[in-house]
Amino acid sequence: MPASVSPAAARRIALAAQGFARPRPDAVGVRQLGAHLRRLPLLQLDSVNVFERSHYLPVFARLGGYDKADLDRVLFDRRGDWTEYWAHVAAVIPKEHWPLFRWRMRAMRDKYAGPGSWFQAHPEIVQWVRDALRDGGPTRASDLEHPSGRGEGGWWGWSGVKQALEHLWLFGEVVTAGRDRFERSYALPEQVMPASVLARAVPAADAQRELVLLAVTALGIGTVSDIADHYRMRTDDTRARLAELVETGAVSTVAVDGWRSPAFVRTGTSVPRRVDAGALLSPFDPVVWERGRALRLFDFHYRIEIYTPEPKRVFGYYSLPILAGDGVVGRIDLKNDRRARVLRVQSAWREPHAPADLADRVVPLLEEVVAWQGHGSVAFADRGDLIADVAGAWRGSAH
Repeated sequence: MPASVSPAAARRIALAAQGFARPRPDAVGVRQLGAHLRRLPLLQLDSVNVFERSHYLPVFARLGGYDKADLDRVLFDRRGDWTEYWAHVAAVIPKEHWPLFRWRMRAMRDKYAGPGSWFQAHPEIVQWVRDALRDGGPTRASDLEHPSGRGEGGWWGWSGVKQALEHLWLFGEVVTAGRDRFERSYALPEQVMPASVLARAVPAADAQRELVLLAVTALGIGTVSDIADHYRMRTDDTRARLAELVETGAVSTVAVDGWRSPAFVRTGTSVPRRVDAGALLSPFDPVVWERGRALRLFDFHYRIEIYTPEPKRVFGYYSLPILAGDGVVGRIDLKNDRRARVLRVQSAWREPHAPADLADRVVPLLEEVVAWQGHGSVAFADRGDLIADVAGAWRGSAH
């Protein structure tokens, strides 16, 4: 790795680290899904389902069509290798990484269990939840109800039981035990975690250093702030751990032309000569989830508009960034009309640096979506400076 690299080289390093330089497997089953997840061991969860739940999309972007039930079996089998924690935000992580967050669990307890907190004010509900899980084993939140009943207010109107579960989950006293139709089950750690995971005690600095190295590996290249964001660590902690990793030779510092801050890579990282990717990215894909990095790497200004009132939306409720070649060059707002089996393309937009043939590149991506989702047809709206070209290319390609 040279001491400095061009922005184009930085893009290729980042995309290769995220799996976009790898050939897709001929078929995608449980084995291929597991191998892919091991390379990128952090998958953000989000409940928005207007097109598809977020955790399904990064896998689809990199591997193509697969059976979502297979991914559910890999991620949400309580006997499997994965669990959930507040890693980036709520995310799926390998069980062996769970002990790396004990320092965060302690910090969460300090933040949410102190004087005047809901947790301190409701010890009877908290203890009842502990006892119910101890006696009943892994249980869905909806199957638990404290005799005091629902409607106690608090976070998003959740019941007291749900609040107790979420607090205990943040504190590491409770873990997830799989999901069914996206509903979590909960358990005590000793009920679902391997003994080796429970026994592992990692000092905070060592755990953070391991997380920082995982983040550098997953990102390929990034500044201190980029790397800190990956596992939502403090910038000063991240900077300190990076200095230690540079000292040991595991990480190297490089300059990227035009970047104000130094960048970091795994020592031995090579610059791919070419990356020619094509994908529709989740708004919560690691390629774009840190908006400052997306702007710096791809000249792509991105804000998800889910929380923007409809009259003020520019690009659409759930616009997906379009990755073509080695750039993020457009966005497309998709809606899954499951009852009618129609993929609705609500809008499509090109970036100023988009290639002239972007519409032709989008058509195969939509074909993959249609096949994956089992749609019968595609319906195009008339919003966006790319939509007419995509609709025309779709109709002109034997559809």
